[in-house]
Amino acid sequence: MILCCGDALIDMIPSTDAAGAPCLVPHGGGAVFNTAIALGRLGIATGFLSGLSTDLFGELLIENLHASEVATTHVIISNRPTTLAFVKLNNGDATYTFYDENTAGRMLDPADLPRIPRDVTALYFGGISLINEPAAEFYRALAQHEAGKRVIVMDPNIRASFISDEPRYRRRLAQMIAVTDILKVSDEDLNWIVPGPLTPGEKAAILREQGPDILILTRGSEGATAYFGDDQTVDVPVKKVTVADTVGAGDTFNAGFLASLQRHGLLTLAGLKTLSAEHLTQALDYGTRVAAITVSRHGANPPWAHEVGA
Repeated sequence: MILCCGDALIDMIPSTDAAGAPCLVPHGGGAVFNTAIALGRLGIATGFLSGLSTDLFGELLIENLHASEVATTHVIISNRPTTLAFVKLNNGDATYTFYDENTAGRMLDPADLPRIPRDVTALYFGGISLINEPAAEFYRALAQHEAGKRVIVMDPNIRASFISDEPRYRRRLAQMIAVTDILKVSDEDLNWIVPGPLTPGEKAAILREQGPDILILTRGSEGATAYFGDDQTVDVPVKKVTVADTVGAGDTFNAGFLASLQRHGLLTLAGLKTLSAEHLTQALDYGTRVAAITVSRHGANPPWAHEVGA
């Protein structure tokens, strides 16, 4: 099982009502939530670990997880409110305004780490849950505790405008990178983590020296690259589609990539040591196909396995 650990929230998506007036429609969202939903729909045994509310939005998130066959055994329930993200779309690109004070997802105690069962072979972290404390410290402590026991995967999905204490966030991010086996970053993430005029390959090498065996770099319309082994790389182009919006694109790419590795029995600590260029090419390709379907739809609506094909 892959256990997705992190943010779940409600995206308030712009729409129009039956009379044509503008309105906002609530959709389950959050980077880690989106990846969990996509993995479940792709037929991968998936669990979700986060703080969820007893309010109506929390109930909606639980319903969404169950509908996509994601286990909620490790969800931590409280009566605190649900995090809200108001989405603004500009030519299909999404920007967000978050409301996250005192929420169920944020107020997790790093002193109360859950017991992770043996059938969990990989833990996935990312999103805004790595920014705001105390939840950010909860996930940092969990990653450090489980490192070396199972695969640690992270996509920081950095929202620079949401970071109030950059030095503290950078220290925590460095601590998590040090115990991460597979690190996925966008080109924007990479340039934020390693600023300066170095090439993407040089920046990837710097990050790999800090811990990850594999670094996945996504470059928007230019495709995705895996850095692994002894300075080896593989590149995969994106799939050309008509884009409705980009909400959840990176999250569902991650799900496709991890689903491919999991299906081939490679998403284990032992399996990662046997990864070849062919394995990574297949995983990157599957991730781009999953993401291509998602961006062709409005909102984060990842495909089911039968929609993606072999």
